[in-house]
Order: sequence, then C-alpha cells, then structure tokens
Amino acid sequence: MEITSLTNAKVKQWVRYREKKYRDMDQSFLIEGEHLIEEAHRAGCIRYLILEQHLPNPYPQYDAYTVTSQILHKISSHVSAVKMIAVCRYKEPSVEKGLRILALDDVQDPGNMGTMIRTAVSFGYSALLLSQRCVDIYNEKVIRSTQGALFHLSCCRCCFEDMLPQLQQEGYHIYGTSLHDAVPLQQIQRKEKHVLLMGNEGSGVRRQLLDLCDERIFIEMDFFESLNVGVAAGICMYHFRHCE
Repeated sequence: MEITSLTNAKVKQWVRYREKKYRDMDQSFLIEGEHLIEEAHRAGCIRYLILEQHLPNPYPQYDAYTVTSQILHKISSHVSAVKMIAVCRYKEPSVEKGLRILALDDVQDPGNMGTMIRTAVSFGYSALLLSQRCVDIYNEKVIRSTQGALFHLSCCRCCFEDMLPQLQQEGYHIYGTSLHDAVPLQQIQRKEKHVLLMGNEGSGVRRQLLDLCDERIFIEMDFFESLNVGVAAGICMYHFRHCE
C-alpha cells in the first residue's frame, strides 16, 4: 500500500482529521511520535500506520501505508520531520468506576485538558468525565499534552446534572472546586471514593453543579486569588493520593 501523490484521496482524508467533525465522522484520529504510538499500541487503539518509504514496519501486526516524506510533512502537525504516524480509533465511551474519578466542567484549553489527564493517570484516577462543552479530547494539542496517558483512562462525555447524582447514589463523595463558600483543602476529610470536579478556566464550576456537590473546596494561597485549572487539579489530586 504505497502512496506517492499529494492529491491522493487517502492523503486528503488524513489531512481532514485535523478537524473535529471529520474525526467524529470516521471515529479516528492521528498521533505522531514513538512514545505516543507505543502507548496507543499498548492500549490496542491503533488502526494502521503511515510510514515513510523504505522504513521497516516496527509493528508488523498492523497494516501500513508507505508514503513520501512530502506526504508525511503535509499530514503532520509537528514542525520537525516525522517518519511514522498512526491512525487510531476512538475509545469506547465508558466510566471505569474505580475509587477516584476526575470530572471536568467546560474546560476549554487543550493544554489544561492534557495536563489534567496525565496527572489523573499518575495519581490513580480511573475515569474522566467531560461536560458537553469541554474541548475535544482528540484535539492534537490535548493528545500531545497527555504524553500517552489518554490511552489508559476511561472517558465519557455526559450530562453532569444526571451523572453526579447517580454517582452519589453509588457512594461517591463529590468535591467541587470553588472560590466561594468553600472549605480549605487542608481541612477536608478526604474520602477515597470520590469525584473531583474542576471547572472552566474563566468561570469555574457552574453554580447548578456546585449545588449538587457534597463539599466545596478551595486551595489556600498567599497572594493570588486563583490558579490555572491544570495546576489546581494537580494540587488537589496529589492531596487525595492518601485517603481514609
């Protein structure tokens, strides 16, 4: 399966994966870099590979298209040259109901999203819940920021007004981050089985969701009123690493 023309239909399809609507249409997305491809392989998410001509296939269990360096450059989002790209399948939406779940309410910045996913995996969170207006998890900047952690976390985009009460009935304690009417992080009683709810970069967690939480929490600071949401989530997740 060799392609040498920049105007080949398959090349046009791969270029279109930069846009969410085309990713959604095919339930597919692109990843670049040896580390990300290895993590996708470990998770069983790879459909097939796109390799530079004459490069041996490092994963012979997958089909591969061989293409010119010009084609790789056209479909790549990296500044530096790449020699291999993987086309991956979307993960099945699911919620692995372990002890810790991270919920993100309307988070818009891809870098913040990726950082929180990577941190969640590092600190033992089993699932990621996304509100309907969160940034797409298959955005290339999100994927790059996760450093492959995306492939090791169950994920579901859902209605929080329905999901949070359901999780409470299953014994989860819902912590919502807020700057108002909240308890300092150091003073809360840490529950092992919990949902940590983080909010939008500008407006935080929506009021109607805070009203559903068991407890509102905030991070004590000396000067500034608030932190970047990715940093704040990291502090909170680290705080919950040892719970009762």
